[in-house]
Amino acid sequence: MIQRRSFLMGAGMTAAALTVPLGRVRAAAAEALKPVALPPPISTAERLQRLARARQLMQQNGIGSIVVESGSSLDYLTGVQWHRSERLTAAVVPASGDPIIVTPFFEMPSVKETLAIPLEVRTWNEDVDPLNLVADFLRERGVAGQPVAFEETDRYFIVDRLAQQLPGMKPVSAHSVVRALRLIKSPAELALMQAANDITLKAMRHAGEAAKAGMTPADFGAAIDAATSALGGSPEFSLVLIDEAAAQPHGSNKPQIVKPGSTILFDCGCTVHGYQSDISRTFVFGPPSAEQRKVWDQVHQGQQIAIRAAKMGVPVGTIDDAVRAAYESWGYGPGYKLPGLPHRTGHGIGMDGHEPAYLVHGDPTPLAAGMCFSDEPGIYIPGKFGIRLEDCWHMTDAGPKFFTEPPPSIDRPFG
Repeated sequence: MIQRRSFLMGAGMTAAALTVPLGRVRAAAAEALKPVALPPPISTAERLQRLARARQLMQQNGIGSIVVESGSSLDYLTGVQWHRSERLTAAVVPASGDPIIVTPFFEMPSVKETLAIPLEVRTWNEDVDPLNLVADFLRERGVAGQPVAFEETDRYFIVDRLAQQLPGMKPVSAHSVVRALRLIKSPAELALMQAANDITLKAMRHAGEAAKAGMTPADFGAAIDAATSALGGSPEFSLVLIDEAAAQPHGSNKPQIVKPGSTILFDCGCTVHGYQSDISRTFVFGPPSAEQRKVWDQVHQGQQIAIRAAKMGVPVGTIDDAVRAAYESWGYGPGYKLPGLPHRTGHGIGMDGHEPAYLVHGDPTPLAAGMCFSDEPGIYIPGKFGIRLEDCWHMTDAGPKFFTEPPPSIDRPFG
């Protein structure tokens, strides 16, 4: 699977661009920072509760089974952490009874290392179609003639070859089950996300406060990753953009270097026991100009507009509408035009850095307690700079609550 970190590494984040040896960066972080106390991973009991709830939702929605291939949803339900390849590893969850794991015979010992609940593992050899194994299991459970659900990220060959094994199979979306479960985070999930956010903010502060003229995105990225590891997190991505490159939300491959007056944008995240953080901070190396301060203050206001619009039961897309209306009244846009906000106001987050629902015009998902989002209404001025401030939050019965507080001013960009 292409991970966000791999995608973002192209934006000036090559080892060759480092101006300080990597070993020295890691040693400095280890000496300066102490590990954060981490919450425990998701328990076996919680994963079994997820499966029980999945079966209830399947029965309510007339779904006979779900095929969950490798990825975050497989981890969510079973604990199995496995990469996608041409060889199928998946969970097959019937509407009643226990699921199974299907995996190649030679991969079984490795797959079992992360399996967090007691499940039968059925294996297949290289000259066998694994979808035949899946079809046989569905026949055993008496659900072969009922709708089979798939996630939107599942690969076509799985649906196609299972349909060959089960003529007349009705494939349906798994949204009403898997997405419904993952949208609402439990207290244990929220605790892991809080730890991940705490670590990322500390790592960013560690790197940002050490900014010097001549530094490159790779220098900052190495410092952030080293600090993240020293604090106990697993680095996920460290996007660093300087000056004109910061006007391109996901970066540029052009050389970038810090100089007096530079706009420096960090967009970073880590994982803690599978749960992610995502934070952005933008600051100026030296005194900010009047324009930099003005735009920074407007983005800061944009974050507050978004969080004030987050009310129980509203369609989440209306949060983006509120921000965009304010930005247009200030002369940006209209819509997604530049200078202005060319991307959505935020995205869902949990085990994936980007997951449903989305703070974007037209998303009708009603806001409910336990949902988690980023709040990142950046403003980008092509050829000059971009400002993005991003903090994640979760909805509670009392209203939205930030995992990390937005910074108070451009003069205190890390709080």
